[in-house]
Amino acid sequence: MAVELGVRVVRPRPGTELGGVMRTLLLLLCLATRGSALYFHIGETEKKCFIEEIPDETMVIGNYRTQLYDKQREEYQPATPGLGMFVEVKDPEDKVILARQYGSEGRFTFTSHTPGEHQICLHSNSTKFSLFAGGMLRVHLDIQVGEHANDYAEIAAKDKLSELQLRVRQLVEQVEQIQKEQNYQRWREERFRQTSESTNQRVLWWSILQTLILVAIGVWQMRHLKSFFEAKKLV
Repeated sequence: MAVELGVRVVRPRPGTELGGVMRTLLLLLCLATRGSALYFHIGETEKKCFIEEIPDETMVIGNYRTQLYDKQREEYQPATPGLGMFVEVKDPEDKVILARQYGSEGRFTFTSHTPGEHQICLHSNSTKFSLFAGGMLRVHLDIQVGEHANDYAEIAAKDKLSELQLRVRQLVEQVEQIQKEQNYQRWREERFRQTSESTNQRVLWWSILQTLILVAIGVWQMRHLKSFFEAKKLV
């Protein structure tokens, strides 16, 4: 029966199921968007680091540009070409996967091979601080993760793809990125479960050890009191 206990079952019209699937897919694609743009200030000897959670086998592209504070104009101006930035990237195992000197404006690229938190650090070179004049340096940083790091205009021109083929390729790569994100979340859940089980085991063994210590102290106290009373001939 289509209707039971007064509950009306509304069946979808033909074609609406596909529309629902497409809406779900678009929602997942929106959730898979990974990118961050920001700016920050650093001093002459200051080092700024950022933590980015990245799945394995994922390409990351970072674009940055620097600005120096002009005291006369009281505003930030583009930095001179002689001012460099050093970029260092470490994986979750604290291994350096990128360490390179760039100019005042540049782009760095790396591919993750281990899932987890990657540390991205930037600081200015120490040989050009005369350009600072004790001021502050403003750094604009844009980090793109996964398929968002791809230049699809360049890919379309190189592979001679039509607009439809390019859209299909974008969707395929976005779905692959969603799968990587899901695998990463499963990996994090597994690690959390292992940590929880390990902690529970340690708490259990510590409780057992405490109980054994208390029992041993109680037995020792009873024997000590017994020997004391026997020595005093109270028993």
